[in-house]
Amino acid sequence: MAREEAHGHLFHFVPVFLGAGAVTWFSMAEPPGVLALSILLGLFAAGALAVRYGRPLTAYGLLVATLFVLGMLLANVETWRGGTVILDTPVTTVVSGIVERREAGSKGEWRYVLRVTATEDPQIRRPPERVSLLARGKHEPAPIGGYLSGRARLSAPSGPALPGLNDFAFASYFDGVGAVGFFLGAPQSRSRPDEGGAETWWLRFDRALFSLRDDISTRIRSVIPGDPGAFAASIITGERRSMSKDATEALRLSGLAHITAISGLNMALAAGIFFVGLRKLLSLLPGLAHAVSIKKLAATGALIGAFAYLLISGYQVSAVRAFLMTAIMLVAVLFDRPAISLRNLALAAIVIVAVTPSAIMGPSFQMSFAATAALIAGYAAWRDRPARRWLPEINFPGATALRWSWGVIAGTILTSLIGGLSTAVFAIAHFHRLAPHSLEANLAAMPLISLIVMPAGLVAMLLMPFGLDAPLLVAMGVGLEWVLVIAREVSSWGEGVGFLQPPGWFLPVASLGLLFLTLLSSVWRHVGTLLLILAGSALLAGPVGTERADVLVSEDGRLVGLLQPPATVATNRVRPPSFLYDQWSAALQLKAHVAPAELAVSAPQKTADRGRVQRTPAGLDASAERMRKKLADIEAGRFICEPKTWCMARLTSGWIIATVEDGALVGKACDIADLVISERRTSFPACLSGAVLMTAETLRRSGAIELRLGDRTSRQFTVEASFNGPPRPWTQHRYYDWRSGTFQMTPTPSTSDKSIPDAIKGNTAAPAMPLEATISDNGE
Repeated sequence: MAREEAHGHLFHFVPVFLGAGAVTWFSMAEPPGVLALSILLGLFAAGALAVRYGRPLTAYGLLVATLFVLGMLLANVETWRGGTVILDTPVTTVVSGIVERREAGSKGEWRYVLRVTATEDPQIRRPPERVSLLARGKHEPAPIGGYLSGRARLSAPSGPALPGLNDFAFASYFDGVGAVGFFLGAPQSRSRPDEGGAETWWLRFDRALFSLRDDISTRIRSVIPGDPGAFAASIITGERRSMSKDATEALRLSGLAHITAISGLNMALAAGIFFVGLRKLLSLLPGLAHAVSIKKLAATGALIGAFAYLLISGYQVSAVRAFLMTAIMLVAVLFDRPAISLRNLALAAIVIVAVTPSAIMGPSFQMSFAATAALIAGYAAWRDRPARRWLPEINFPGATALRWSWGVIAGTILTSLIGGLSTAVFAIAHFHRLAPHSLEANLAAMPLISLIVMPAGLVAMLLMPFGLDAPLLVAMGVGLEWVLVIAREVSSWGEGVGFLQPPGWFLPVASLGLLFLTLLSSVWRHVGTLLLILAGSALLAGPVGTERADVLVSEDGRLVGLLQPPATVATNRVRPPSFLYDQWSAALQLKAHVAPAELAVSAPQKTADRGRVQRTPAGLDASAERMRKKLADIEAGRFICEPKTWCMARLTSGWIIATVEDGALVGKACDIADLVISERRTSFPACLSGAVLMTAETLRRSGAIELRLGDRTSRQFTVEASFNGPPRPWTQHRYYDWRSGTFQMTPTPSTSDKSIPDAIKGNTAAPAMPLEATISDNGE
């Protein structure tokens, strides 16, 4: 410890403990409040000051506790500061709002982010402040700052597709977007209403900045057509939606997708080109070069250029993080300090965790800092290695150029290898897949990016105000076309190595191992090697101690899957929604899908009552009779379905599962099946027959679930839910009841064997719906 402190390495762990506190607060079911955290922070800080000259381990322990509690407090403050209203239930309404962001898609569609000013037909009682809407209909694109209106289908951002997977609502909450959806038809641009007050300078500046960004993207795509133009726009302005799906997939499978995100690579190349270029130009002025430090002038110019790049990129989280790291390095040059050091990386991490602690929960933050820390530590180890000459030095014509070329190639290989290995654990934990040929792809593509694409792009941006940018943009497009050729070729070699969803402890253990390995220099760093070996062994052995789930249920109850060994799933949908199924397939490494067998039946008998279309009692009885008759014919492990009505499946364990789309059939299904899943609300909380009932209301609160079935006779099973415990701010919308206008704060039940069945059957705190609503056929 003394050696690490003498070398200043303990400071590297300041953002680690701050981040650990933030992660703990975000992950807790019931975190402590601001008052409790403030008191704890004061006590630990006072204790650390009191013993700072006493016993070292006690002082270190109190300092760690202080940083940990401070991280929790920062997470609490950011959550309170966000205050995003998330839509509580899907709705179709007329949305009107001001365009704050827009991005063009690859097929002519537009994605708008609207600041909502009004909703009507129906009027939403608890409207989100901002929504993200896709417009596929042909229309004149609304400019940023314009006023757009149209009928749209709105939904809350999706929760995890399975317990433990990515929660999109969490990210949307901190991004300030409360709903996502699409326009039904083409939206209409209208005159902007008077909002009853002058806009703040920040809103005007933000709109002008994003208008400039949009103009630059449009200019780039007009000069460079197709995917290369979309690729160029993603590198310069961060707009990635206009790239085709095939190109995006090729970049992902080849391990080159990191180029499209404005992160450390792009920012470092931009700042480096500014720095080297300005320094070379200023060196042509001998008088100036002898009078002042042109190195510091170049660093100042590079800092200004990097900041301009940040503004044009729309100050995305990854871009902000990269800019902070670059800015600290350039400021270090101004004060004659080492530009590349782990201390500068720690300073950048402290700033980000202090301002946006939620960023640490995402893969972008984790992979970016892991790669940067590993590269800096690797560079330091290479610099401090004993000088050895493996081959005798031979001088011949061109030897210097050959040695320089070999140095560039070796550096690129080593950089790609270190970056790939350091981010592998996060790619496995979040995406369940690794690109095995990313080294070859990066080795071939990075010289094009460094020597052609980025220099041409940056000079084109400088010349764009004068209308002289076209030749350089064309050169940039040619370079990116070659990169896409490399990506398509490498992606054709294989789809990568897939991994099952690792156990919950994998990511913390692997992250801790990587931190020990990169941030320390004494024998303690070998603890990191052992932790990484332990995490890698867990991957090779597969999830240990975790029984495979039998049934998967999406959060809306529309998609239900039956897992079968070795890697097959049978669902109740002929074409499962790709958004959900792709996540299931990646996390569970599914290889085959068994579609349901569909019955051909005549249209059900219906009647009209008080303006509502309902099934007749005879039609309900006929559907129930078909359900009973088909039980004997059901192939074990496969659904049989009556389209838009019901599906049935019998498992080899004897369990009978029914999924119901027609709410009027829930009661009939309860008399036949052991487990009934309804994608609609019901007027009763439980099945009188004793069958387990899961409805849209219970699933809305629990999120997607995994079921492990036990004894059928006693109907024992365990549930792993996506959300447990009281609601958090990003899940609070799941408890809002629009009929009463209140939050029904009934916590999600525990997952014990005995309590779950009764809790699920009784977890309907919302007011009962009239029978007419449950059996209506028009989706209302």
